[in-house]
Amino acid sequence: MFESFGFENLTAPQAAPWLGLMIGLAFGLLAELTGLCFRRAVTGRAETRRPALGLWMAALGTAVLGTQGAAIAGLVDFGGHRFLASDLPVLAILAGGAMFGAGMVLARGCLSRLTVLTGSGNLRAALVLLVAALVAHATLKGVLAPLRVALSDVTLPLGGSLAALPGGALTWAALIAAGAFALACCSGAGRGRLALAALLGLLVPAAWLGTGFLLYDDFDPIPLAGLAFTGPAAETLFWSAASTAIAPGFGVGLIGGVVAGAAASALAAGRFRWQSFEGPGQTGRYLAGAVLMGTGGVLAGGCTVGAGLAGIPTLGVSTILAVLAIAGGALATETALNGRSRVGYAGSSARQEAPQRG
Repeated sequence: MFESFGFENLTAPQAAPWLGLMIGLAFGLLAELTGLCFRRAVTGRAETRRPALGLWMAALGTAVLGTQGAAIAGLVDFGGHRFLASDLPVLAILAGGAMFGAGMVLARGCLSRLTVLTGSGNLRAALVLLVAALVAHATLKGVLAPLRVALSDVTLPLGGSLAALPGGALTWAALIAAGAFALACCSGAGRGRLALAALLGLLVPAAWLGTGFLLYDDFDPIPLAGLAFTGPAAETLFWSAASTAIAPGFGVGLIGGVVAGAAASALAAGRFRWQSFEGPGQTGRYLAGAVLMGTGGVLAGGCTVGAGLAGIPTLGVSTILAVLAIAGGALATETALNGRSRVGYAGSSARQEAPQRG
């Protein structure tokens, strides 16, 4: 398809990072404006959780309709994609999802949110993103790769696509989108932010169409890629260290675009602020979250965007399982942290009320 557009001095692999950059710029801008955050959607107080869930669902609804519309029209083919594998690496998905969910609570944001915060001047987010990328690369190709292989070898024939169930792809896409829009409408989020979140969701099919249709080239193919942050962060780190030996791909452009788009939005609105750690305890907690997200994102097959916002629209069963595991890990960690805080507060109060001995 790519060659039919008449490009003479640019191949599909050379165009891929530019496509990623354009989509990343739009994502960074819209995510910074809306404050899109999966962690807020599943943890925290109800008054903040419901609007955050509504924004995420608004994005998911348009992502599902756009992606499945493109697939049904024959513009994108997900056949053979790992999201639709029939044998699920259930242990890796469940363990990785739980790790990622715990990590995003400890670091107060998933990888996509931290990438956006990096663009707005948050140095905590920048360090977490860097460490998570390093650990993700180690899990993919480094010292942690044997762990990934061992966990991925445990499979069950539970996968495939929801499209294989009665009703087919159109029915399941309509049901998911309708449910997502219903939750968005009753979430209490402002209409303007919901509209921007829905617009952000359209970037999901844009990425699938861009890499699977626009840049499709039989003679110089590139991988079908969607919006994601775990793999692209690791790819960006590796390219940054060895750019003379390897060419940038879609993921490199995506990460750079998100940071630049978020920075432009934050600067224009006066929200850009340099922020750093408040102490060693906070630093340790954030770095622990980075390690968990870097490892967990690879094991689960994606992050809240890669497996969630971009994965669920493919109707892959593995993506739904991964998002449920991420949400479960986040809720369990939040509960544990809140319980620890209550115990610490009770102990402190008891010491203050104890009678003084002369």
